[in-house]
Amino acid sequence: MLDITFIKENPELVINSMNNKGEKNVQIVQQVIDTDEQWRQLVHQVDTLRAQSNKAAKQIGALMASGKKEEAQAIIKETSRSKDELKELEDQLNMIAEERTSLLLRIPNVAHPSVPIGHSEEDNQVYGTWGSPDTQSWLKPHWDILERHGWLDFERGVKVTGAGFPFYLGPLAQLQRALIHFFIDEANKAGYIEMQAPYFINEDSARGTGQIPDKEDMMYEIPRDGFFAIPTAEVPVTNFHRDEILSEEQLPIRYVCHTPCWRREAGSYGKDVRGLNRLHQFDKVELVHFVKPEDSYATLELLRVHVESLLQKLGLAYQTLLMCTGDMGFTQTKKYDVEVWSPGQQRWLEVSSCSNFEAFQARRMQLRYRKGEKETEMVHTLNGSGLALPRVLSAIVETYQTENGRVRIPDILKKYIDREYL
Repeated sequence: MLDITFIKENPELVINSMNNKGEKNVQIVQQVIDTDEQWRQLVHQVDTLRAQSNKAAKQIGALMASGKKEEAQAIIKETSRSKDELKELEDQLNMIAEERTSLLLRIPNVAHPSVPIGHSEEDNQVYGTWGSPDTQSWLKPHWDILERHGWLDFERGVKVTGAGFPFYLGPLAQLQRALIHFFIDEANKAGYIEMQAPYFINEDSARGTGQIPDKEDMMYEIPRDGFFAIPTAEVPVTNFHRDEILSEEQLPIRYVCHTPCWRREAGSYGKDVRGLNRLHQFDKVELVHFVKPEDSYATLELLRVHVESLLQKLGLAYQTLLMCTGDMGFTQTKKYDVEVWSPGQQRWLEVSSCSNFEAFQARRMQLRYRKGEKETEMVHTLNGSGLALPRVLSAIVETYQTENGRVRIPDILKKYIDREYL
């Protein structure tokens, strides 16, 4: 959520940013400004009536003490009418405050000046590359290899749950477990605190990180209990410090968390959903940062480098994209997508997004840190996938496949799987 003072001082900047992100409802900026003005006028009226009420109470006390009961009763009668008026104004004030908050929640974050302006994925910029994409014609897609060996079972997944919920079997399950250990071990070496988080979150948590009111259709909902199944560990981990005031000495804080994730992926179809490309349930290791504002963009680069190093150690070719405004998302100020090369599909597949939200999430969550003895300031939050498992699994299977149909194990993982082949 943006600061209302920032919006009032920079309405054109906010509107331009909304246009650049493809948000059509730009009139909401003026609506929130008008609503804030109504709120301020009501605050003034309420404060005035409260002051008058306090003054009248003192007068009544003095009159009663001096025996002037008739004069006191006249003031009491007048005060009664004022109390009714005050109650009505307080109700209006609460209603306007809720309306202002509702409007603020629907205004997206402002993109950082370094973000390229664009409207679709074609306008993203290639920030960097590593490795040489393998384009040999004999390479097979991962689903052919995995299903031939019996390591991936979609049919029984459909029977037990539905499409997009496959079973991993034998070596594939072991490979995923090895990758999870590897990713967490690398994060621990880099100073992250390991966390196990809840898999379900409430509405306040979903609102805090910006899943609502923007991405409701992406999440699985459990109406009976008022929960959502997490679409990413970002949500519970970032909300861990919601409504807290941290000390300056605590920052930066870095967490690593492995969870399953659930996404409805409504509207997904075609080649993007083959095999492990797009699932309703998948595992992911998430990296979350809480930092002081002046450190957030340097932290974003450190986060990107860490994520890239994982793919380098796995020997997987990748490219890093600097996302344009129109392909960046509602909550981010700047975002990198890291895409791994899929030799069997001859295409790039996203395996991580590294994002800076500045104070956008923290303001929704009222997450601050104490700067000096009294002053508080909003924390900046960042996160990145380190990494999402399905497409890394598929890239390893396709990259390390042999012509006789076997799959070699990357050297870095042999301490977790003590053999040469899956």
